[in-house]
Amino acid sequence: MKTKELRVGGKVIGEGQPCFIIAEIGINHNGSLEIAKTLIDAAVLAGCDAVKFQKRTPELCVPLAQRDLIRETPWGEMTYMEYRKKLELNRDDYAEIDRYCREKGIIWCTSCWDVASVDFIEQFEPSCYKIASASLTDDDLLRRLKATNRPLIVSTGMSTMAQIKHALDLLSKDTLVLTHCTSSYPCKPEELNLRMIKTLQSKFPYPVGYSGHEVGLQTTYAAVVYGACLVERHITLDRAMWGSDQAASVETSGFLRLVRDIRTIEKALGDGVKVVYDSEKKMMARLRCK
Repeated sequence: MKTKELRVGGKVIGEGQPCFIIAEIGINHNGSLEIAKTLIDAAVLAGCDAVKFQKRTPELCVPLAQRDLIRETPWGEMTYMEYRKKLELNRDDYAEIDRYCREKGIIWCTSCWDVASVDFIEQFEPSCYKIASASLTDDDLLRRLKATNRPLIVSTGMSTMAQIKHALDLLSKDTLVLTHCTSSYPCKPEELNLRMIKTLQSKFPYPVGYSGHEVGLQTTYAAVVYGACLVERHITLDRAMWGSDQAASVETSGFLRLVRDIRTIEKALGDGVKVVYDSEKKMMARLRCK
């Protein structure tokens, strides 16, 4: 099936293009602009194409039954609602992130978990949006994101094929890329199901990438070999830091290896056309009698 291409911030995502690599900061900044900027620096150092954040309106996203539950946090005991608010960056923070990413030459985007968050992020005119796996069945949110007319990256974790098709029918966009994902943190290798990359490629006319939450890098490399045109992994300063996503994240040194090795794999994959390279001809002359 011929797939479409997606242009994001001057870069093209699709078959035959360099793998678009996203370092997901998500909420690993723990509400700190300073940590967020340090993570941006790490992504730039590694050679990533983009960083991604998560934006929520806690009053809309936190279930009523959980709001008053007491939780131990780095800021002491507080309700779960108070904790969720602590994790959110404000308008001034995002304005600085926007300025800083432009200065550093890296694309930034967000996954918005509610309509109000889309309205908030729109003021920064982002290059694209990511639709989190948890939001794939939120039709109102999908409609709002479609209405922005911006490119969309759609994650497919915790979803059936019927739910994926429903979301894509609702979005009905040319500027869209799918990412295969299993929404476990961290994810066991036997549940990664990387062959789903090929399945999605065969069923939908969109570029297909991979969003991983596993420990280690080897299975992400395998996703690239399977044809993932986009790779997203969470980035952290320290996997032992406070936060629900830290353990399934990649530290700076790991991201340096990840980007370096993906670029090497891309060179090694070639075009599938058999040729005799000039570097082989001397060996051929030495080893063949005929």
